[in-house]
Amino acid sequence: MTQDRMTQLRDFATRYTAAWCSQDAANVSKFFAPSGSLTINGGTSSVGRSAITQAAQGFMTAFPDLEVFMDDLVEKQGKILYHWTFEGTHGETGRRVRISGFESWRIGGDGLIAESFGNFDAADLERQIKGVNS
Repeated sequence: MTQDRMTQLRDFATRYTAAWCSQDAANVSKFFAPSGSLTINGGTSSVGRSAITQAAQGFMTAFPDLEVFMDDLVEKQGKILYHWTFEGTHGETGRRVRISGFESWRIGGDGLIAESFGNFDAADLERQIKGVNS
């Protein structure tokens, strides 16, 4: 991958990160192709911008002060790996959480995310929400 292409992708990922912090879930879905998909931890894929908006809204509702930080962006075997850290206060419990994960992106010809496979330690997130020490 050329340096110019990686610079473009890093700019894209920076804007994607800001969209997650915007508390406007539709902003997140705009980074996906119209028929793009988001799959989180191997669950059911959210396909299309409306479904992706709903998935993002779920996180934004659960964590009203959600902040996402881009930790790294690397190309590996034709995939773009977007590493992130997520912080926020769980709306129901009032507990502060911090968790890291990544998304593996396939970028389509239109320059948008065609497929994203997100991964994070859901058990760790649940422990933090419940205030249980590991």
